[in-house]
Amino acid sequence: MQRIFSGIQPTGIPQLGNYLGAIRNWVALQRDHECIFCLVDMHAITVWQDPAALRQQTLAQTAVLLASGIDPQAHILFNQSAVSAHARLGWIFNCVSRLGWLNRMTQFKDKAGKDRENHSAGLYVYPNLMAADILAYKATRVPVGDDQRQHLELANDIAQKFNHDYGVDFFPAIEALIPPGAARVMSLRDGTKKMSKSDPSAQSRIEMTDDADTIALKIRRAKTDPEPLPTDPAELTARPEARNLVEIYAVLANMTAADVLARHGGEGFGPFKSALADVLIATVGPIASETRRLLDDPEHLQTVLRGGAARAQAIAEPVVSEVERLVGFLK
Repeated sequence: MQRIFSGIQPTGIPQLGNYLGAIRNWVALQRDHECIFCLVDMHAITVWQDPAALRQQTLAQTAVLLASGIDPQAHILFNQSAVSAHARLGWIFNCVSRLGWLNRMTQFKDKAGKDRENHSAGLYVYPNLMAADILAYKATRVPVGDDQRQHLELANDIAQKFNHDYGVDFFPAIEALIPPGAARVMSLRDGTKKMSKSDPSAQSRIEMTDDADTIALKIRRAKTDPEPLPTDPAELTARPEARNLVEIYAVLANMTAADVLARHGGEGFGPFKSALADVLIATVGPIASETRRLLDDPEHLQTVLRGGAARAQAIAEPVVSEVERLVGFLK
């Protein structure tokens, strides 16, 4: 059985895009993989985080994952900072990785923009730590979106260079798992931008803790255009807000966009939004309810994370100790 490693930042409240783009896939992968799921709080502080908020959001993210179907008994769920192997291997990979490789990372350029000199060094070397996250467990598969594919290529470059430099066949190759037809959920306020938990407006997203009334209100307020829904899916291309709502409905109902339009094409957005809200409530409602229940028992959530960290440490410690021996550290 192949080992999967995947991480998610515990910042903000998880939203529908996180669920459809990552979490739902994690749940499915548990059936035929050994899974290690990590709340990457060390990555989170590459930009400043309020300490109290980060602690609370780590628990909230844990609650959402459990409520969504992550099984912490059959698999491993933990927070990154609780396992020292990540930081130790991350530093070694800082010394293996090349500046030229990091300079090609488009995600840093996108995040830093023109103000790159004022961003943290941690944000710059983020891909090296991501490689350490994966390779500390010798994971061979990582579920990612297209925006992370370049980071996995770098992780493989680091693994190959380490193996070459030290004359060993130690780290395995990593395969990117990009789910077929992975959902790309856009903002409810702007259909050209991804739904994001960092957007200043909570009206732009469906949060995985929203109750039924909140979901229905957000969908009613979602931006649309004045035309009724088309009957031809090709016409959605020029209508980003309509396309987004149709695609959300489709992925939640396990339908194609054409199926949705066969049912709702020609309608005004009022009836369609009501139908979409019902589908969303059916999916998000039970997760939100269970999340709220779990958040009432923070000690249980911390127990889950501590247990996961102990099991993660048991896997990573021998790997990273051997890496430290290979590079010449006295042990």
